[in-house]
Amino acid sequence: MKTYIFNILLALSFAAKGQSNTVNYKYLIVPEKFSFLKQPNQYNLNTLAKALFEDKGFTVYYDNTEIPSEIATDRCKALVIDVEEHNSMFVTNLTFVLKDCKGNVVLKSKEGKSREKEYKQSYNAAMRDAFSSFGDIHYEAGSTPAANFTVTTTPAPEVKTVAPTPVTQPAVATTKQSEALLYAHPINNGYQLIDSAPKIVLTLLKTTVADYYIASNTSTNGVVLKKDGNWFFEYYKDNALVSEKLSIKF
Repeated sequence: MKTYIFNILLALSFAAKGQSNTVNYKYLIVPEKFSFLKQPNQYNLNTLAKALFEDKGFTVYYDNTEIPSEIATDRCKALVIDVEEHNSMFVTNLTFVLKDCKGNVVLKSKEGKSREKEYKQSYNAAMRDAFSSFGDIHYEAGSTPAANFTVTTTPAPEVKTVAPTPVTQPAVATTKQSEALLYAHPINNGYQLIDSAPKIVLTLLKTTVADYYIASNTSTNGVVLKKDGNWFFEYYKDNALVSEKLSIKF
């Protein structure tokens, strides 16, 4: 009878070992900073955790990097690597905890211990000791873990395509020739162009560009500029660009 019970317990222990060492999750996510640390990747613990699981065949991403769309749209396809600290005097104690998308503990290591005095060495040794309890843990392709969970997704809002408003191109510039000679009379911020009447034909305001003025009269606004040694008053009329050649005496 005792032998029979012993054989059953032995079989159950092997079954439990097999279950604990096989994980159907391919992807793991490690935070850039564990909660018990003060700085991201302090003592290189986050890098060490990532490397330990990658050595076992898992694909591991930091939570602050770009994650593939396969798990970005369904976090239930990945487990989150967490590390818990339960230090006592002179002993560093760390435990690995793997959680699913709902925060449920899927796998937990033993409490890794280290008595090293230097912090970095102590934390690294304790983490490796904790990880050693996973034995030959590895990813095994099979059923999709996410199939056991219901994920509610909000459909993307319908995007209505709005046809761009056609841009009306101005008509080809027409050029006019002004016969009258205009005299440039200086004012504080530019010039007044006066004909022989005398009458103010245009007011020119200076800009930061040489030989380029903002121009206006009682009916039109435009610019006066110098091109190829000649002065032109350019403005729009009925959506058509008009370029009027001027004779100006400064």
